[in-house]
Amino acid sequence: MGGLSESTGVAWERLRRLPVWLPPALLTLAVTVTGLGSAQLWRDELATWSAAARSPGDLARLAGTIDAATGPYYLLMHGWTTVVGDSTIALRVPAVLAMTVAAGLLAVLGARLVDRRSGLFAGLLFAVLPGTSRYGQEARPYALATMLAVLATLLLVTALRRPSWARWAGYAAAVAALGLIHLIALTLLAAHALVVLLAWWRGPTEAGVATRDHPTARRDHPTAERDRRVWRWLVAVVPVALLAGPLLLKARTQQSRQLNWVNLARLDDLTALPGGVAQSSVVGGLLVGVAALGAARLGRRALLPVSAVLLPVLLLFAAGTVVPLWVPRYLVFVVPFACLLAGAALAAVAAPAALVVVVLAGLLGLPDQAALRRTHEWPRSAPVDYAAAARVIGDGQRPGDAVVYSPRHSWLFLDLGIEYHLGDPPRDVLVTEDEVRRGDLWAAECPRPAQCLAGTSRVWLVVTGRHAEPLAAVPGAKGDALRAQFTVTQVWPRPGLTVALLTSRPDR
Repeated sequence: MGGLSESTGVAWERLRRLPVWLPPALLTLAVTVTGLGSAQLWRDELATWSAAARSPGDLARLAGTIDAATGPYYLLMHGWTTVVGDSTIALRVPAVLAMTVAAGLLAVLGARLVDRRSGLFAGLLFAVLPGTSRYGQEARPYALATMLAVLATLLLVTALRRPSWARWAGYAAAVAALGLIHLIALTLLAAHALVVLLAWWRGPTEAGVATRDHPTARRDHPTAERDRRVWRWLVAVVPVALLAGPLLLKARTQQSRQLNWVNLARLDDLTALPGGVAQSSVVGGLLVGVAALGAARLGRRALLPVSAVLLPVLLLFAAGTVVPLWVPRYLVFVVPFACLLAGAALAAVAAPAALVVVVLAGLLGLPDQAALRRTHEWPRSAPVDYAAAARVIGDGQRPGDAVVYSPRHSWLFLDLGIEYHLGDPPRDVLVTEDEVRRGDLWAAECPRPAQCLAGTSRVWLVVTGRHAEPLAAVPGAKGDALRAQFTVTQVWPRPGLTVALLTSRPDR
């Protein structure tokens, strides 16, 4: 133990010489780029790829049909992929960069609210969480929302301490961007409002966003200063209402399609949340325990991070008991604030001991880190291997072949998965209008499958799940037409999927 304590002591001395944001940012970057392309795109990322490949006009049509809430993110990814391409790594790099910046900003926020040690340990702990890797390696908006949530909170603290229109304008821009990227993350404004109101009522020190010796703690002109503070905050959130308001109203009309797979929230969902956002039950439990100690240590200075964790969670849970909205990954943006509280607890002990806790959290999360680099599907034991299915078709494909997917309107996006990995797939014989022209995530299929299949001699059938007799798994008129016109020549079971080659019946 003496050797370990000595080595961690040396490591701490080296960390102290660096800018507080640099070690967490570098560690987060190193962890998230490790195995960045190992797990293939999963269903949600396939939707991102499909949307990013569309023109801005087509994206506007998509937003008007089903995915308004994610529309701004898709537009951002459209610009990104136009420049860097749409490989798995290219699609995920924005999330890597966002999580890296989030870790650095978190360290700065911790240093501003508490002290340098708290910020540093908060950022380091955030870097080793499996959830940071999971959402930092996903082509979805959650990493960007996490970064913007920390940035907006940091700018709020700065504006409350040294009010000026320039600082409030920066805060307004960050919050508006947060709302455009992830509507649910606007629940963070409840925490911001609470802190602003307390700062207006009692001053920044009582609200936990200023120290006693900070200039804002002095009350030379308390009434005028406090009034300006609250009014400037109200003005700063106006752009959020103007930009995100219409988006929210449109998304509300699409909820029945967008979230038809979500159930109403139950009490046990709250207990499962730490493991969900941390992507590890053990690490999530450790984070909650250490964060609770940090909150007790901070006292009133815990108001902002505690409310930034609890209020979004409670608001989404309350709404989720009435409307199907409760999805744990929607709350990933609260994790940095839990890490800030945990960092404050770690700052109270010797630096070597605090570093040991960070290392322990990293080690406990290693099994989950390895698992999420195999697949992004949940549960991890049920991967969907689109690439393997595409290889089967690519190896055996002939000119004139067709492909049929079952089910078509599935959140697994069978067609997108095969198209992404195959590049030049067989003709999708049953499609009458593709997803781009429809302004949707799914294509429209032929209402009379038998007619559309006429004249086709070979069909590649891709169905979800493992089936010894894949034709029997196709329901409705599509299944009837396939069974009447084709026989199964060969079957290839792959994880999560079954591929079959169908050939026309000799008697036809």
